[in-house]
Amino acid sequence: MPLLSVIVPVYKVQGYLRQCLDSVLEQGFRDIELIVVNDCSPDRSGEIIDEIAARDSRVRPLHLERNVGLGHARNAGLAVATGDYVWFLDSDDWLSEGCLAEVAARLTDGLDMLVVDYSRADPTGPLRRSWAAKEVATIPEGEVFRAVDRPEILRIVHFAWNRVLRRQFLIEHRLDHFFEGWYEDISWSFPAMAAAERISFLNLSCVNYRQRRGSITKSSGDRHLEFFDQWIHAFERIDRADPLWEQIFARFVWHTLMVLENATRLPDRAARRKFFTRGTEVYHAYAPAEPISPAVRKLHWWEKNKAEQAVWLAKGDFGSFERKHVARQFLKRNRSRARRAVKVPGTLISTVWGWKLGIIGRTYYEVEARLPVDPQLAVFDSYWGLGFGCNPAAIYRKTRELAPDLHAVFVVRPDRTDAMPADVPYVVRGTLDYYRTLARAKYLTTNVNFPNFVRKRRGSVHLQTQHGTPLKSMGIDQQRYPAGEEMDHDSMLRRIDRWDYCISSNPLSTEVWERSFPAAYEQLEVGYPRNDRLATATPEEVAKVRAELGIDPQELVVLYAPTHRSHDPASAPPFDPEQLLHAIAPHGCVLLRDHHLVTYAAGGDEDEPTSIGHAAREVSAGRVMDVSTHPRIEDLYLAADALIVDYSSAMFDYAVLDRPIVVYAPDWAEYSRARGVNFDLLEHRPGAVAMSFDELCEIFAGGRWADADAAAARAAFRARFCPWDDGRAAERVVRRVFLGESVETPQVMQEASV
Repeated sequence: MPLLSVIVPVYKVQGYLRQCLDSVLEQGFRDIELIVVNDCSPDRSGEIIDEIAARDSRVRPLHLERNVGLGHARNAGLAVATGDYVWFLDSDDWLSEGCLAEVAARLTDGLDMLVVDYSRADPTGPLRRSWAAKEVATIPEGEVFRAVDRPEILRIVHFAWNRVLRRQFLIEHRLDHFFEGWYEDISWSFPAMAAAERISFLNLSCVNYRQRRGSITKSSGDRHLEFFDQWIHAFERIDRADPLWEQIFARFVWHTLMVLENATRLPDRAARRKFFTRGTEVYHAYAPAEPISPAVRKLHWWEKNKAEQAVWLAKGDFGSFERKHVARQFLKRNRSRARRAVKVPGTLISTVWGWKLGIIGRTYYEVEARLPVDPQLAVFDSYWGLGFGCNPAAIYRKTRELAPDLHAVFVVRPDRTDAMPADVPYVVRGTLDYYRTLARAKYLTTNVNFPNFVRKRRGSVHLQTQHGTPLKSMGIDQQRYPAGEEMDHDSMLRRIDRWDYCISSNPLSTEVWERSFPAAYEQLEVGYPRNDRLATATPEEVAKVRAELGIDPQELVVLYAPTHRSHDPASAPPFDPEQLLHAIAPHGCVLLRDHHLVTYAAGGDEDEPTSIGHAAREVSAGRVMDVSTHPRIEDLYLAADALIVDYSSAMFDYAVLDRPIVVYAPDWAEYSRARGVNFDLLEHRPGAVAMSFDELCEIFAGGRWADADAAAARAAFRARFCPWDDGRAAERVVRRVFLGESVETPQVMQEASV
């Protein structure tokens, strides 16, 4: 039997589950079993569980036949646990590195309960250590005690996951059962604290408690009244003669008042009155003879204002409580206004500068936004006005076919108007027509984000298409890595709150978007519209594209498309196209495609070669071509016989063609450290891997770029990352978003290749 059973109930957490489970399994601690309970999760959580269980024998998957809720899912895991101790872990949280060994070292001498500290992981900002260690600072490290002798331990929040308990202790005290409903931790944690004879506290942050947007604690509604059901269960599990009764009751009063003050859970007077009235009923049903004794007053929650509110709760005096609550909320709002007023000089400066940058246009936007939304107006934007391309372009074309009554226009930068197709209407960024279009459009589609001043108007529909499969960290995930430290993640969260739909190209993207862009949008698991052309291209189309590029049909064409290294733009690895040409001789052509953030950097000259394009100057014309400014990267994919890529999402698109891909990753360790990655590219590779430029040339010279091993790796890669690219992604998007129809995720991967 293992020392420790870690039980993880799972429901709709596919974006967080890998991090949770990996945080347990990657600590190097073997004396555990990881029981993962799939509570009939409707997403791909079950598949993730089975995938991880297949590679680690410590994982015990348990798939329930019906959804039973968090408490009963924990019960199911506990029923099959075999460890001496049990630790419940929520599936959207994760363990701190190295904590398992520290916990195991303390589980000795028949300890009933080990309480651990934790850190709050807000959507933005650094991890915040809880106040628990400060509140129990008087308890010596390693001391074993009863709660009645150290009542300050009750100040630790009553979560099920911040305490490790002896399994036999739970069985003996009939605590091997969580009750159904919200706030289920209450009815389990407090009785366990009262019953435990041997408790200890580990002053170490072991759990990272994710503060998810849209979680139960950030919701409103009558289900918060289940709070009292759980407290009643707790009281019924504890003997009234227990010397800890008075302190636990004090905790109930504090907890009731804390929820009452929460404007999110109880947003209006009616909700607060209902909760307050129920609180008074439970108060009188379970209050000790002296509910606020001098001993209890010493505990931190009985500061003056809480003691006063406790008296109102006991008397059922909602009016006094509500007046105090309204006054406190008023002061809170005005403190915020005062803090903003201090920033007036900075605000004035930014306003003057903003006038120069378009304050007139933004004012015009606000005027237009007071007018009705135009139900037939649709605006599309690709890469902040770079031109007609990527997923927005593919969706635009399909709207012309399936929704011809829409008035659809593209947004384009002033310096990119010449690149727009003649049959595509557009508005130029910064013009009054641009601001009017953004203000009045019902449909707003982009693969990046519209500016901060754009509001989510009632009746408007925002579609986020994304622009690549996320090998690298994205969104709020970036803040944990050096490359994202300077980003304004709070502004980003406000922008994603505008989204109604977000396109996912594969299961990995669905997981990452859910975690890195947390908001209430609908994920469209349909594949990438821009890849429709790759999935349906014919040999004749390929021949035509190569002819337009001036490439001989017999030449071996290799496309090199590296990504942008935002953490260090000058750190691109060496690449000598002439040396590569020798490796692919006698007939070969190398296409160089720099990342769009490099090619079209502000103030750049399109006539100048790009950073990798400089290498083409010394090579004979026609054999090396800088195609960084070519308007359609899909043409380049079709023309190329093989792709050389580092960490660019180009590999996922090109894989649709089922042609050889070579990964050139000499700086993989540095890149993954600085930017963060969502999976190990070297393990889940699309083909041969080169860790140096010499090795890259050897791969082509020796034929490894297209051998059987490379083909097998590519097949596994395609099955994992290209399952939905069947040539109809744009159609599915248009039918769902613009026509309001239901669509299904495709089940069969496109097998044809050209």
